[in-house]
Amino acid sequence: MIGQLPEALEVNGFSYKINSDYRIALLIFQAYDDDELTVEEKHMTCLNCLYTDFDMLKRKDYSTALERAIWFLDGGDISKKSVNAKIIDWTQDEKIIFPAVNRVAGFEVRAIRYLHWWTFLGYFSETGEGLLSTVLSIRSKKAKGKALDKYEQSIYREHRELIDIKHKLSSEEQAEIDFVNSLL
Repeated sequence: MIGQLPEALEVNGFSYKINSDYRIALLIFQAYDDDELTVEEKHMTCLNCLYTDFDMLKRKDYSTALERAIWFLDGGDISKKSVNAKIIDWTQDEKIIFPAVNRVAGFEVRAIRYLHWWTFLGYFSETGEGLLSTVLSIRSKKAKGKALDKYEQSIYREHRELIDIKHKLSSEEQAEIDFVNSLL
């Protein structure tokens, strides 16, 4: 029905209730960004977090359940094309995402107990001009090898630490750095 926000997903003829709060979606994205998890662990984290009755899913239905989960996380858009370049890091960008979303929503979204993921996505997509859109635009242009205009070049030089997506170190890499630092 038009205007309804899904709170369950159909998987092979059965309806499964989902955790539709935006915080769960962000938690899933955080898991997918974790280089220490295998692809299978990332998928299982997604299923386990999203489906409230995950234990009721049959193993043979995991693939379809994951497809439905991706559909939900994509805001119900099945036409999205795979993007190779990462232009948003939900964890790193938290400090610029929430002010932009709050401006559109008209309230502090983190202060309310529940907000449907699609509602959050709607707010996010309407953030308009501001720091967040500038950062995402610069990242997108850089990822595509496009030239930045003078204003964007200036912003990039001044705020490179905010714009560049940081490489997350694995626990082994961090341990090696810590060991070297302890020797100094």
